[in-house]
Amino acid sequence: MEHLKALAIKFVMVAVVLGIILTGIYGVPVSDMLIVSVILTLGAYVLGDLLVFKRLNGEQKKRNVIATMADAGLAFVLLWFLGTAMFPDHNVIMASLISAIVIAAGEWFFHKYLDNSVFTDNRSYHSDPIHH
Repeated sequence: MEHLKALAIKFVMVAVVLGIILTGIYGVPVSDMLIVSVILTLGAYVLGDLLVFKRLNGEQKKRNVIATMADAGLAFVLLWFLGTAMFPDHNVIMASLISAIVIAAGEWFFHKYLDNSVFTDNRSYHSDPIHH
């Protein structure tokens, strides 16, 4: 259930960012923005959050930096490819870059939420020296 809640939070974050940038600034249709939001949310959750962030060892800040950079790169590439295919008449590169930077900023806080509320089953990788 916590993963569904996390996915919903992530989707809202991504959809708001893409709604403002893609639809609001670049004029991408809302339907295309929502499709891209769903694909990016699912891909980034599986790749960035479950396969990178959760599996990294070390202190939370280090894991967060690495996972946030991975999320930014994934968002940029995915937005670029999807944008080129779905809305080629827009400035896809710039829209992808701006969106990826803003999404990465949100991911920094989302990873903290994941650590505190979702990935609570395996806390051995946390940096709390008193509880090891």
